[in-house]
Amino acid sequence: MVKLEVFSGILSNNATLNPDFYNWNRVKLRYCDGASFTGDAVFSNKTTTLHFKGQKIWEAIIDDLLPQGLGKARKALLSGCSAGGLATFHHCDDFAKRLPTDASVKCLSDAGFFLDERDISLNHTMRFLVKSLVRLQGIEQNLNRNCTREQYFPALCFFPQYALKYISTPYFILNSAYDVFQFHHILAPPSADLHGHWNKCRLNPAACTADQIAILQGFRLDMLGALKPFYMNSRRGGVFINSCFAHCQSEQQDTWFRDDSPRINNKTIAEAVGDWYFSRNISKEIDCPYPCDGTCHNTIPEPKLR
Repeated sequence: MVKLEVFSGILSNNATLNPDFYNWNRVKLRYCDGASFTGDAVFSNKTTTLHFKGQKIWEAIIDDLLPQGLGKARKALLSGCSAGGLATFHHCDDFAKRLPTDASVKCLSDAGFFLDERDISLNHTMRFLVKSLVRLQGIEQNLNRNCTREQYFPALCFFPQYALKYISTPYFILNSAYDVFQFHHILAPPSADLHGHWNKCRLNPAACTADQIAILQGFRLDMLGALKPFYMNSRRGGVFINSCFAHCQSEQQDTWFRDDSPRINNKTIAEAVGDWYFSRNISKEIDCPYPCDGTCHNTIPEPKLR
């Protein structure tokens, strides 16, 4: 873990690069628990004892920040990217309840809308992983109670698509419809592609076959379908779903706000989030399917050497 973090994008203190939030107090919580700050359990066998305390870490950090000024905040935004974006789904309402009742408190998830989706071999790889994680870390007790009461499998409330409708705090969902992490680990994980038919496609969308593109378009439609109730019914919610092959766009300056940043209807991510937070305009933007968006920054990570 790097010791110093660059605050860019939504965390930048430069008014030119971050016009709506540059002069806010900013705190970054370092991710360390493997379950988006929701675990609270001890696992032990004859040789090893593991302490999972993400929920306690979350509570301790907020308790520490409240007397330092957070408790007097007039405006607050809980945001996160990837696992941090997932954490905002699970802690948004708790965060709002801890702040003054007259404060404007809202939440933003960037690349955290992980889908409960079958992989290319039609297996529920991600669902199996989530159920195992929830059991190992004792997460169910910290999931939304209304959700776990209604779900036949309460562990599924770890997925945002099931928890979202129970969140009462105003919420903004920023995601790529072809999120690279989900593409590589949920839709086409190595365990579902033993012969490497997807290797070239993973590294370069232009190298995907017509059948592979069709599967990716199906993934996009499933994401939009999971978001449809929120998109249609939420009066205080915001959405920015673009068609870039990316993962995390709010903390990168080139994708947040720059002359060549990705846009939907000529609106950058920063402008869409600002319009939503400050109630300047309705901010619900859905991009056309790949490859129509010429503003995209397709940021596909290089494969790691093993």
